[in-house]
Amino acid sequence: MNTIKLGDIAPNFTAQSSEGEINFHDWLGSNWGILFSHPADYTPVCTTELGTAAKYKGEFDKRDVKVVALSVDGIRSHNGWIKDINETQNTTVNFPIIADEDKKVATLYDMIHPNSDDKMTVRSVFIIGPDKKVKLMIIYPASTGRNFDELLRVIDSLQLTAYHKVATPANWNNGDDCVIIPSVANEEIPVLFPKGYTEVKPYLRMTPQPNLK
Repeated sequence: MNTIKLGDIAPNFTAQSSEGEINFHDWLGSNWGILFSHPADYTPVCTTELGTAAKYKGEFDKRDVKVVALSVDGIRSHNGWIKDINETQNTTVNFPIIADEDKKVATLYDMIHPNSDDKMTVRSVFIIGPDKKVKLMIIYPASTGRNFDELLRVIDSLQLTAYHKVATPANWNNGDDCVIIPSVANEEIPVLFPKGYTEVKPYLRMTPQPNLK
């Protein structure tokens, strides 16, 4: 069993999908990516999730994020399920769904948790940066659908903090003030953060979001 940690290179793989063969790293290119798994085709919660992901494509595109899903069923099953998703969720699935019948990718990404279910993948989410490193992992039980607004929120945070010396506080949303990271000396702040800052405590310094005009 592989255990992936934050900062690890996301394992590469080649697999068949509903949009043809995918080499994961080549497919990602210089984009950010979301890889999310589903317990099986024709499952009710997953049907709503895939429909929601399709509706959010415009938001993912704004952030240069490519989306790919995975299920341990085959292409024929995927194609039938996609028709159901499009019909019931009033959308068009616009991203590939990997066919992982041999559980090769599920095993690479440690998506099967035997104490939860030894046959089906759990609802894993991996956000991967352009450097192919794993930036975030969230694991949901099969009974709980994912919150795609939260995925957008964390992508905004990850992309902001990758290029600016800030962190995002609790319940942060795009446009809110940020925390200046501790490694930044007060003398550096005027250059790095010309919008100014507020010192709540010496270790807690807040500044307006630096990548907004």
